[in-house]
Amino acid sequence: MITTPTRGTDQSATRSFTSLADEASVQRTAAALEARGMTVIRADDAEEARRIVLDLLPEGAQVHHGASQTLDVTGITAELEASGRFEPVGLRIRSLDRATQGDEIRRLAAAPEVMLGSVHAVTESGSLLTASYSGSQLGPYASGAGRVILVVGTQKIVPDLESGLRRIDEHAYPLEDARALKAYGMHSDVSKILIIHREFVPGRISVVLVDQALGY
Repeated sequence: MITTPTRGTDQSATRSFTSLADEASVQRTAAALEARGMTVIRADDAEEARRIVLDLLPEGAQVHHGASQTLDVTGITAELEASGRFEPVGLRIRSLDRATQGDEIRRLAAAPEVMLGSVHAVTESGSLLTASYSGSQLGPYASGAGRVILVVGTQKIVPDLESGLRRIDEHAYPLEDARALKAYGMHSDVSKILIIHREFVPGRISVVLVDQALGY
């Protein structure tokens, strides 16, 4: 049974969760992800990751993304919404009234043509872990989106599921909680966790592993 550790701040764990994985670990992780049905692309840095993601997106594609520090720092969020090359679901959602058009918003967010994002941990055995407060991005990741492109700094590579859950609880959660409190005036929470062990639709999930610490 998988259990979520008690929240706390372990300084030694936090330091390890921010360090880039070594090449042997990255290669093991990439091979495991590929063996589990996911496409892996390596990038040296944020700029290369941005170019890769934009090249993967078909012109005019309906593209959605959740809140992601990784997408923000790579410039992918800004390019997606300002370039005019794509149909950003987020812009459409923000034009709707949540009080009267909530059902349309839910449907738009649940099944985009392409979903962009990141994860909070990836194991060397090829599992992806993502935590969420609302869970809005988890459905598209799991099955709702036609394609999923995830940008992941290699500091998020962990040995196993237990370490991945600890990374969420001890590292990613405190940082996201502080961000949410500043941005929205409310705390975040680890309400839902999605673990993807395998993708059975060829080419549906692409993971861009970046040799740079991105997001948390």
